[in-house]
Amino acid sequence: MDYSAANHELWAFIIQLGLIAGAVLLANLMRQRIPFVRKSMMPIAVLAGFLLLIAKYVGLVKLDGSIMEMLVYHGIALGFIAMSLRVPAEQQESNGDLTGLKSGAVIVSTYLIQGITGLLITLFLAYTFMPDLFKAAGLLLPMGYGQGPGQANNIGSTYESLGFAGGRSFGLSIAAAGYLVACVVGVIILNILRRRGRLGKSLRTEEEEPDIDFFQSKNEIPVSDSIDKLSVQIAMVILVYLVTYLAAWGITSGIGAASPGLAGTVNSLIWGFNFIIGSALAILLRVLLEKGRKVGLIRRQYQNNYLLNRISGFFFDMMIVAGIASIDLEDIRGLWVPFLLMVAAGGVITWIHLSFVCKKVYKDYYYEGLISMFGMLTGTISSGVLLLREIDPDLSTPAANNLITGSSFGIILGAPILVLVGLAPKSDLLSWITVGLVAVYLTLLDLLIFKLHRKKS
Repeated sequence: MDYSAANHELWAFIIQLGLIAGAVLLANLMRQRIPFVRKSMMPIAVLAGFLLLIAKYVGLVKLDGSIMEMLVYHGIALGFIAMSLRVPAEQQESNGDLTGLKSGAVIVSTYLIQGITGLLITLFLAYTFMPDLFKAAGLLLPMGYGQGPGQANNIGSTYESLGFAGGRSFGLSIAAAGYLVACVVGVIILNILRRRGRLGKSLRTEEEEPDIDFFQSKNEIPVSDSIDKLSVQIAMVILVYLVTYLAAWGITSGIGAASPGLAGTVNSLIWGFNFIIGSALAILLRVLLEKGRKVGLIRRQYQNNYLLNRISGFFFDMMIVAGIASIDLEDIRGLWVPFLLMVAAGGVITWIHLSFVCKKVYKDYYYEGLISMFGMLTGTISSGVLLLREIDPDLSTPAANNLITGSSFGIILGAPILVLVGLAPKSDLLSWITVGLVAVYLTLLDLLIFKLHRKKS
């Protein structure tokens, strides 16, 4: 085997990791030494991502887009698997009054708010200043903001085949802009809330040291035995991810064999939400280990929450840097007016809507729930975790878990949106009918959020 630099496949991944590592260390130095950067509360991972993004566009470094996308994709799943393996504290055993279902309703209702906003903008422009504009283009706002580049690419390509010139680029550009809104605007909001004293003591300053008293819990495996304790944690995370792959492969293969037509729609969704499958399997492993200890099959607790927090933090940081560095605003000439209007209006209406509904759903951790949902519903789940970690560094509130459980319920509650996305481009009349149907479904979800309660025993 050739171990020299001529073997690109051997060294490409290491080179890209090295660039990310260099950007993280430089960003850390800047935050420590430059007062303006430190006071801005810009997370180191975000700063490192933008440093790489700038370096890419000025030609200082060459980034491999496929490797960056791979790091983002796997980083999400591995981070949430590590987080789900943690032994929960007593206050996290119960996630509130139907909070998972209501989180799903919050997510889908935000999609609907974004959809109405986008559709009204493009319908107005199509009937006034831009008569050639594809009227259903507004539905790419929730695809890009709420669901990320994957769905924005898929729906944009579909609309392109229906006559929307540049539909795919338009959708991907909205997704990229949404990520910037999540990271940049989200940090600005954190600064405003901090200055107004709204964040209380949940925000950890640079001078404060993290609490490390809980590193070793009772009856855990030794810190260093015949195998290092960290190696055990990583082994469990990787094993769960391998089983996640096998589960997703088995499900998609079965669907493909039974119904090839359905597979074309469902399979990409299953692989795109593999972090949900991984989190569910991690929780299952955690429960099995707990049952094993209770019946005497297992003598020690294998999970260590401190190390699992550090592992999830590593994967989330890597994912955030790679995600920002891989942003690529494609050419959208002739569509700048609807693009800018949708990006600006989408960010504002998302914040207003979430500010309203999160007060009802996340009463005990309002700002953690609000900030994490805003980050996810303008960018991706990674940007939601990014903002959350600035005010909840150890993910001690249920807010991070709500992103997972809410996304799971959101898949079910969001199924009608796929019908509406396909209905709107059929005709002008159906575009307006879609606006009405979205408004009706939004009302039903708001009733679920505000009126549904679990009966007390």
